[in-house]
Amino acid sequence: MPKTKGILNGIRVLDLSRMLSGPYCTMMLSDHGAEVIKIESGTGDSSRLNGPFRKDDPKQDWAGYFVSLNRSKKSVEINLKSKEGKDAFLSLVTSADVVVENFRPGVMERLGLSFETLSKFNPRLVYAAIRGFGDPRSGKSPYSDWPSYDVVAQAMGGGLCR
Repeated sequence: MPKTKGILNGIRVLDLSRMLSGPYCTMMLSDHGAEVIKIESGTGDSSRLNGPFRKDDPKQDWAGYFVSLNRSKKSVEINLKSKEGKDAFLSLVTSADVVVENFRPGVMERLGLSFETLSKFNPRLVYAAIRGFGDPRSGKSPYSDWPSYDVVAQAMGGGLCR
């Protein structure tokens, strides 16, 4: 089904996120007309492993959870740890409007793909970093190196208390 015109038509988003927060964010951007290109490693987004799976998917490549958060997105496999992969990603960055990632703080820096680096290739780039426990750029947190998923955030915030 072709997309209807949306308020974000013409916007290109590079989606480096996985699990819930980032994929949901970029799904909403796609729903409003943005072109979203999901960048996955060779092993794919880890949510591809979370069922349920259809009977006509014997290799279990398309988990219901993954599909529900990644509709209307294009997908490409890029190894960001290789020189070729970095070059391919930087080529996409030059024509992108937004990059969304939800890695732990420091991951993009270790890859050589920090906001500061990417903005040299595209000064108008909007960089969205989704963090569970803060980012060094916005202040210190004793938990900033911890991974965070929805259930962790709920538990830390008391959302799972009775």
